[in-house]
This record gives sequence, C-alpha cells and structure tokens, in this order.
Amino acid sequence: MPARLMSEPSFVLSGPDRTLVADGIHTPYPELAAARAALASGAAPMMLGALPFDLTRPAALMRPDAFRFGDALPDAPVTELPRVQVDGELPSPEVHRARICEALGRLNDPRSALHKVVLARALRLVADQPLDVSAVMRRLAEDPTAIVYFADLTPAGGRHVGSALIGASPELLVARRGDVVTCRPFAGSAARSPDPAIDRANGEALAASAKDRHEHQLVVDQMRDALAPLCTDLRIAAEPALSSTAAVWHLNTPISGRIRQSSTTALDLAVALHPTPAVGGVPAAAATDLINELEGDRGFYAGAVGWCDASGDGTWVVSIRCAELSADRRTADARAGGGIVAESNPDDEVAETSTKFKTITTALGVRP
Repeated sequence: MPARLMSEPSFVLSGPDRTLVADGIHTPYPELAAARAALASGAAPMMLGALPFDLTRPAALMRPDAFRFGDALPDAPVTELPRVQVDGELPSPEVHRARICEALGRLNDPRSALHKVVLARALRLVADQPLDVSAVMRRLAEDPTAIVYFADLTPAGGRHVGSALIGASPELLVARRGDVVTCRPFAGSAARSPDPAIDRANGEALAASAKDRHEHQLVVDQMRDALAPLCTDLRIAAEPALSSTAAVWHLNTPISGRIRQSSTTALDLAVALHPTPAVGGVPAAAATDLINELEGDRGFYAGAVGWCDASGDGTWVVSIRCAELSADRRTADARAGGGIVAESNPDDEVAETSTKFKTITTALGVRP
C-alpha cells in the first residue's frame, strides 16, 4: 500500500452511541466461512470489515492489528477537500429509466413471482488531488443521525487491493448486545427540502403513501421470517416510524428480540438477514437474478459493514449512501438505488436516486 495511505485506519464505524476504529490488517478473510470459523475458534478476538452485496464474491473481512472504542471520530487536522467533479453516470438516467421499465414489466407479469426489486446506478467522481478520508468522514458525521463508516477493501483481493468503502448509512442491519438483538430496517423515502413547509409535507406524504408502505412492509415481513428461527420474543412495531437524514425522509420499523442460542453471533445474524428487501427484493433469489442481469456486479454497495467480537456482540449497517474510493483516492464510484414495486413510477424512481446521491456528493464536495 502506498506510504501516503499508511496513516489511514483500516476500519471505522461511528454512530451516535460509540465509535470503533481499527488499524492495520493482521489477517485478511476474503472467505466468509473462514471468518466465521476464526470467530468460533477464538483465533480472532475481533472480526470487522465489509460484506459484498453478492455473498458468493470475496468479502473484505479482517482481524485488525489493533482496535479501540471511543465516543467520536478520532481527531485529525482540518484539511480542505480538492475539487471533485462528476466524470460520468453509470448508466445514464435514461438507461436507468429503461431498466426500471423492464423491471416493472416483470413485476406486473402475472406469471412472475417477483414482488419487489431494488435497482441502482452509479456516479463516477474524480478529484484533482487525493481525497483525505478523515475530512470526508467528518463531513459525513455532520448529520447526527448518520452511522459513518470506512472499510479498507484490500482483504477482498484483486481489483479491491488498496480501495476502500466510505459512507454514512441511516440503516442498522443488526446489532447484538448479549442476548438482545435489534434491527432498524428502512424502505420508502422522500426528498428533504430547505423550505420547512414543503419538507414537512414531503414527510407526511411519505408516511401516508400506500406504495411506500407496501414496499416497506415487504422488508419487515422478510426480516421477521429470517429472524424467527434465530430469535425469541420478537417485537416489531405495528406501524413504521418516520425518520430523516439531512437529505432524505425514510420509513423505518424498530425490531427487537432475544437470540435462541448464544453461539449465534452478530456476523451470523448479518449473513442471515442479508440482503434485505430494502437493497435486494422479494423474493430474494429472483430479485438478485434480475439485479445481476440489469446491473452486473455491485461490489460492496448494498452489502454490509460492521464488526463482531469473540463474544458474538457486534453491529452491522447496510452499506448505502456510500462510494468506493480508488487506491490512489483520486476517483470514487458512488451508488444509489430505489425499491421498485408494481405501483412505481419510473420518473420518480430516477429522481429518488438523485436525491440519495446527495449524502455522499455533499460530503465529497462535488461541484457542478
């Protein structure tokens, strides 16, 4: 790895309650099964990193050289970001709209079992100078609701060596503390507005939207099915709550339970839940097949980032509102998606991706 990057941590996960920072890569684990075995055997006191969207591809999990918990992001010199511009849209909004229409054809086909699919597109961003990871994380952390993350993707090998994933997720995939399990799935969104009246109306419209509530309920139902064999005393809110980031309103439903077996780790729970219908679709296999057909490899977008210790405790968030940084930190591929159901409007879905890009493009200081 270039000497310039040696000052970067290998991993950060920082939310409102606490921050985990790790340094170095003691042992890489590109194979998920090997990572789980290392935790079970005690060979790794801490396992952390990123899971790809497609779990058949290499993971970027690692036992770090060192790690520490704290209350906030570590102090770092204040630096200005270089000029960052959009170098391309992958695909163009027009092509993305055509993909949405193709998906709607499948969703409305009475012979199809597909109920929902999440389709995404990307922006290629280019910086005049290498991006300072600490500066970007601090900008992401300006949103107090965000869970800021950074993960070195080197353990995945190949084209990922030296690259990294950075973002601010609003969505807790799963956390385990002792025998208590918590999840906070998101689905359904609307743009924020600087005008308080419009902003409030956007949130109220989202909360009342039959389309968005249907999309959200698909996520909750599938997560209930995934958790039921692993947890007892499942408690799922009867109605979704309205929450927000700086850029987007969301519907979310708090879920809690208690694990049935103490050997079930936070990593095991994350794998059992991933991909949720919030980033994949319903049914999962059919949705993933269509995503692979229309998008190709998503890499680590819409995967999961988090940690799990030897006791099984840990936290994993859904890796959205993010960008993959190149090894030289001069380019970034940002991705954003939206859930497509039979009632979806293609133009609205294209606009939704533009709204969701704002979290990462604002943090990177993207200029027109």
